[in-house]
Amino acid sequence: MKDKLKFYINGSWVDSESTEKIEVINPANEELIGHVSAGTKGDIDKAVNAASQAFLTFQHTSKEERIELLNNIISEYENRYDDFVQTITEEMGAPLWLSEKAQASTGIKNIHETLDALKDYQFEKPEGDYILIKEPIGVVGMITPWNWPMNQITTKVSAALAAGCTMVLKPSEISPYCAMLLAEVFDKAGVPDGVFNVVNGYGPTVGAALSEHPDVAMMSFTGSTRAGIAVAQASAVSVKRVHQELGGKSSNIILDDVADIEKSVKGGAGHCFLNSGQSCNAPTKMLVSAKNYDKAVEVAVQTANSTTVGDPQGEFRMGPIANKAQYEKILRMIEIGIEEGASLVAGGVEKPEGYEKGYYVKPTVFADVTNDMTIAKEEIFGPVLSIIKYDSEDEAIEIANDTEYGLAGYVQGEPEHAKAVARKIRAGQVIINGGARGTGAPFGGYKSSGNGREHGIHGLEECLETKAVIAP
Repeated sequence: MKDKLKFYINGSWVDSESTEKIEVINPANEELIGHVSAGTKGDIDKAVNAASQAFLTFQHTSKEERIELLNNIISEYENRYDDFVQTITEEMGAPLWLSEKAQASTGIKNIHETLDALKDYQFEKPEGDYILIKEPIGVVGMITPWNWPMNQITTKVSAALAAGCTMVLKPSEISPYCAMLLAEVFDKAGVPDGVFNVVNGYGPTVGAALSEHPDVAMMSFTGSTRAGIAVAQASAVSVKRVHQELGGKSSNIILDDVADIEKSVKGGAGHCFLNSGQSCNAPTKMLVSAKNYDKAVEVAVQTANSTTVGDPQGEFRMGPIANKAQYEKILRMIEIGIEEGASLVAGGVEKPEGYEKGYYVKPTVFADVTNDMTIAKEEIFGPVLSIIKYDSEDEAIEIANDTEYGLAGYVQGEPEHAKAVARKIRAGQVIINGGARGTGAPFGGYKSSGNGREHGIHGLEECLETKAVIAP
């Protein structure tokens, strides 16, 4: 049993004010891994007070000192890399290959991106007839999700540290052990007491207390749009800055001049199923012309049927869904797709053969989907692909933009043509022909997908205030 009941506050592991425990479940077999404490408002008060006291001195550290800290963190993270891999697989169900090559590695990549941005950043410079100064905003409250735990945590904490801020992190109660492991890394790396604090707990209690706290200068939240609205409302009372990376429903437009229709469809479907579909920027709607539609459906079905699903400790492409509530939501959304008239051509609600226990969902493909269907409008957050037919390029763009979200988009076709279409997509990031994420490229959304940007210089500047010094 892995009980981790203490919180990391002011450089020490301390007891919670609460005796309530939260169960941490292994989604691969539904067995209990251990417990963490369900924090209280009092625990948040202690953590924010520690961060506030630490900020008095940490805000004045030099850029060189913060560069050294980030380098130390990278070294210690690398020393514990295998621990991160195993922890991610156990607590949220990512297959070992994905934990090693993507889930855990994004932590190091994010810190390197921030480090590169910090090295070249000018915190003070003349501009016109005044001096422009960028200063750390203060204590940053952070609430992170369970689906890419180290990716979301490290992009936030590295930016805050690089800016000279202190922070209080509330990780997801579904995948809390990664954050506690990171606290051990920070402690070993020599991060000053109070700069980084971790309090576990439930959103309506700990998350609300953090959002409402008058000494928190900024809230950085990643999660559902519904929860993001609650954070923003709680934060409004103290007029704090709110950064939100929320939901998404991203379209993948396959143009008629695409070089290889089979490769494009296979890659798009595979991306949708990656991480069991639990990515806010997943290309869950594939838009294909009438000319290529039947071929696209055929290839997507082949891709789904050849995507292996099973024990994340084994050699499978997909593991389980990370928790029971999300698993049940996905099954219900598949049922709604069938009820509303979409054609289920792969997958469905039945578990893979041989898996009575565990939150496993087969890669699922719907054809004959129209954009007014629930599965085309709502974020499913699972391995469910909807294929929509379009008659003209303008219609495809209209379908892609006809959503409350605007986190990401995808276009596949002749490169210059695809770029022209990408410029018409209302989303914070558009990827052409399956390209990897650009180093330091800003990530964030339009509309209900949130506000603000993460990664590199863009994430760093989210944590800074702007001061103009005007002198004769």
